[in-house]
Amino acid sequence: MARGPRKTLEEKIAAKEELIEALTARIESERQELAEMYKEKRNIQLESIDNMLEEWSLSPQEAQEALRRYVDQRGEAV
Repeated sequence: MARGPRKTLEEKIAAKEELIEALTARIESERQELAEMYKEKRNIQLESIDNMLEEWSLSPQEAQEALRRYVDQRGEAV
């Protein structure tokens, strides 16, 4: 069964370059999508913290000071 004419080396090189360009574009697209997912995750976490502050009637400054005390105490216990 005949397959047709064989590709020249130049044609093979051009095809490989096209493939690499397509894969590079795909990787960049996937990286952007991953970055968006990380942003969404961060926003969900921040919203959760904001809800806790509101529930406990704490200002951001009060929460910051409480966390600072907690970390300091934890460091002394180690």
